[in-house]
Amino acid sequence: MMAKQPKQSKILHEKDGVPTPDFISKTAAKTIQKNRTTVISPETLLKGILERNIASLSQGITLIESTAPKHQPKAQQLIESCLPHANKSIRIGITGVPGVGKSTFIEQLGMHLTSQGKKVAVLAVDPSSSLSKGSILGDKTRMERLVNNPNAYIRPSASGTSLGGVARKTREAIILCEAAGFDVIIIETVGVGQSETAVHSMTDFFLLLKLAGAGDELQGIKRGIMEMADAIAINKADGANVKAAKLAKASFNKALHLYPPKANGWTPKTVTCSALNNEGIAEIANLINTYISEAKETDFFQRKRMEQNKFWLLQTIENRLKSDFYENATIKNALEEQIELLHQGKVTPFQAAEIILSLNKSSS
Repeated sequence: MMAKQPKQSKILHEKDGVPTPDFISKTAAKTIQKNRTTVISPETLLKGILERNIASLSQGITLIESTAPKHQPKAQQLIESCLPHANKSIRIGITGVPGVGKSTFIEQLGMHLTSQGKKVAVLAVDPSSSLSKGSILGDKTRMERLVNNPNAYIRPSASGTSLGGVARKTREAIILCEAAGFDVIIIETVGVGQSETAVHSMTDFFLLLKLAGAGDELQGIKRGIMEMADAIAINKADGANVKAAKLAKASFNKALHLYPPKANGWTPKTVTCSALNNEGIAEIANLINTYISEAKETDFFQRKRMEQNKFWLLQTIENRLKSDFYENATIKNALEEQIELLHQGKVTPFQAAEIILSLNKSSS
């Protein structure tokens, strides 16, 4: 007779949650929960931001990143209150393919700038999963030295569903950081899709990081990103890769000469660097300073800022129209109906879209 088999436990089972520690009273626990959900007033946040309080700055950015309708008026009030104290920084956009070493490069550049007495804010956009919608937000762990620098602030944000991986509220975050007294704002893109266009539209200097010896030199023949770059830095130019980096530099310089000159007459430069060994970082910082100085000597710097504001205006209108469209109850119901008909093969995507858009026209 076979022995009775022990009862197998289920592979998937629900564990009990972490209980409230005995040393925290129920009253204290309720107070903690209330503080987590309470939104601080825009006036209080503004006061803290102007006093360069990092906690207030972080809370302010969290408020403007919120998608909850009840937070929108307070977020708008905070942004408008910060505007008179903004527009005094240099905005640097940095992009490059994943693995090019953006985080290491930004940390070295940030450390160099802070050593010169600058206050540096890094707005790093982390890619969100298209499935779970989650994001690692790991830039603070990758920039350990800069995180602990009292003159630096790193704010990772999830890209969410924004096109190309640029957080929807990055522009507003720039305003808050400038009001908090930061001299240099570095915006890091995830380096995929059309994020470069969005970052270029909100920065004064656009730096493209490249790799040598990985076939990346061929990207030089692509017009879009190359035309936007104010400088190209060949990163990881160290060890056995030094020779390949020099060859890549020559290739990119040749490619840059094929493009028309920039509106301000600036000729994009190609440099090599090793963020890992902190080589070439000071030269890149000097290159950025030279560019900004030349731009300010003419009216180009101010004209570019005006173009940024125009782009922000159009993007804000576009985002608002899109939000209002999908939040409309009639549109929501019609969208569900058309999706069901689409699944049944009774309409085409184009017919369904035309029906929904016609409803929007009639309602307006």
